[in-house]
Amino acid sequence: MTDSENISVLLTELEWLQKVIGQAIKSYFLQEGHEADWREIAPPDLTGSETPYGITVNKLNLDIYERVSLALVLAPQFKPEVLDIFYGRNRLYDRMYTEFGGITDKTHSGLLPTIQTLCFLLAGSRTDLKAKAFSIVSNSGKLVEAKLVRVEQQAGGTVYVGSLISLTDTAVNYFVTGTANDLKPSDSFPAHEITTSLERKDLILNEQTKNQLEEIELWIKHEDTLLNQWNLRRLLNAGYKALFYGPPGTGKTLSAAMLGKCTGMKVFRIDLSMMVSKYIGETEKNLSRIFESAAESNAILFFDEADSLFGARTATNSSNDRYANQQTGYLLQKIETYPGVIILATNLKDNIDTAFTRRFQSIINFPLPTIREREKLWKNIFSGYFEMDVDVDFGMIAEQHELSGGAITNVLRYCALKAAESKSNVILYPWMLQAIQKEYRKEHKVMILSNLTDS
Repeated sequence: MTDSENISVLLTELEWLQKVIGQAIKSYFLQEGHEADWREIAPPDLTGSETPYGITVNKLNLDIYERVSLALVLAPQFKPEVLDIFYGRNRLYDRMYTEFGGITDKTHSGLLPTIQTLCFLLAGSRTDLKAKAFSIVSNSGKLVEAKLVRVEQQAGGTVYVGSLISLTDTAVNYFVTGTANDLKPSDSFPAHEITTSLERKDLILNEQTKNQLEEIELWIKHEDTLLNQWNLRRLLNAGYKALFYGPPGTGKTLSAAMLGKCTGMKVFRIDLSMMVSKYIGETEKNLSRIFESAAESNAILFFDEADSLFGARTATNSSNDRYANQQTGYLLQKIETYPGVIILATNLKDNIDTAFTRRFQSIINFPLPTIREREKLWKNIFSGYFEMDVDVDFGMIAEQHELSGGAITNVLRYCALKAAESKSNVILYPWMLQAIQKEYRKEHKVMILSNLTDS
């Protein structure tokens, strides 16, 4: 199907919505023709439709209430004038009708529907149908679960029915082009994707750490079964929150990337510095969009150096401090309610606010590798293209030098540069010791080296 054919189906659906809205208003205000019911207006027949919208309606087996709801959030995107009728003014109070709901936004001149708008459209003055509206926009509603509709409570809003309901970015792109929206880093999504070319066997970790990582993978694989087929949603929250902690270079970032590779999910490393400088202190709406975009794409979010943002709250010595804590608290709330996988990583677990650590499903330690694990790392990292100097004994090096996998990789980098300069693929032992000494200096440690030459 072409994009123009896809859009044509959407516009036909909105013509139906326009008739439904007109009848709902007639019935509510007892105007001529009020005896009819909007549910008697047949929607367009999408049986066998091969358009993305038709496929969605048929696959989800939407009833007429769900279909009207989906059409309502389509309107601002494809035919906003359909909702202009809700701008009618109540002459008694010289204002818009409260029962119509809806809000305006500086980026859109038309009306944006809220839950109140949906309640009016589906139920009018019938209280028995209002519960249907609430169920449709709940987390367990088909449209929300399918990531077609998002619900956003407005900043500072205290009334639930005032929450904005809108079509997700993924749904807009899919209904027009037939392809899923590819989440990419941008100003509104301060992150970059992390990947790895390594295989699972290349990840050298202790058994306890491996087992805990496997638990996250099992959750991703079986979450739908647990929450929906086994009906455990009433007891278990969607999503999974894990804390990785341990010294630098022990595999925290690599493990997150490997988790994404093994499950077929994208992993995005959130830019905390940008988060703090740009989003903390701005509106909750900006923060919400970050998590909603990720949820729509079913991405894993990875927060490195998490203690810089999720540490103990600052003292509230000023109004700015209180506002910063308020915004950080809102961010913590979004993390807690994120329906996907979130991983926080830190070098120092004790720096994480204990009020938040209680909410993790897993707290996974990444200790420095043991002698045996270090020997495996040395052999794995230096395997392949290079030949080793006869003086190189990986077992001895592993025993004498307590280095992380990241540090050993840095040793490889240094030795590879020396080899390239010497136009040889042989790694000399003195180069390795020089590189190890560099790593010790980073840790403010001292290693006494003797009889070394600048080979």
